[in-house]
Amino acid sequence: MPSLDFYAAFLIGLMGAGHCVGMCGGVAAAITIGMPNNTHQKRRWIYLLNYNIGRLVSYTIAGGLIGAALAGISTLNGTSNPLVYMRLFAALMMIFLGLYIGQWWAGLSQIERAGQKIWRHISPIATSLLPLKSPVKALPFGFLWGWLPCGLVYSTLTWAAVSGSALNGAAVMFAFGLGTLPAMLAVGGFADKLKNWLKNRIFRRISALLLIIYGFQTGYIAINQIL
Repeated sequence: MPSLDFYAAFLIGLMGAGHCVGMCGGVAAAITIGMPNNTHQKRRWIYLLNYNIGRLVSYTIAGGLIGAALAGISTLNGTSNPLVYMRLFAALMMIFLGLYIGQWWAGLSQIERAGQKIWRHISPIATSLLPLKSPVKALPFGFLWGWLPCGLVYSTLTWAAVSGSALNGAAVMFAFGLGTLPAMLAVGGFADKLKNWLKNRIFRRISALLLIIYGFQTGYIAINQIL
């Protein structure tokens, strides 16, 4: 049965939909807009679906790698203390993420800027695949774009890090990717009303408050484990 972190990661992706629209929405829309006018509608959806599958694969791999790394450190250390302290950090990241999504504090944007150093090396490879001449090319394009510096992704990766194993870490990031799908499919497709709803300020604020509450709850549990 999936853990609470799995569901929380899904909600992060879903609740952070407005941010996803801003960060990756233009890319998703460009996939379909750049196609020839005679491209059948079903074929357009195949392009878009493959792009998002590529994104999910990149998130899943990242989650598996960081989950395995932290689990390995705990094993070598002979104690679960590193995971407990990391979970406290993850709780702080969740609170910061809530403040970020609610547009009360933009501190996570600094982390995104730090990731730009890596993205500068990946971006040329991703853009070289455009225009996408076949649905198959949308898979590697989405995979590369999944490494775009993003506060949402980085925050969720901290939860994958404390998941306890590579499998759990991969599951957490896969759940996050699933949560982002409604927004990304809406942007690349035709659901204008859904896009407006996802970017609605009230929706963002409610989502942000839920994330902050969950972050405080997790932090409280982690502190009790430390004490």
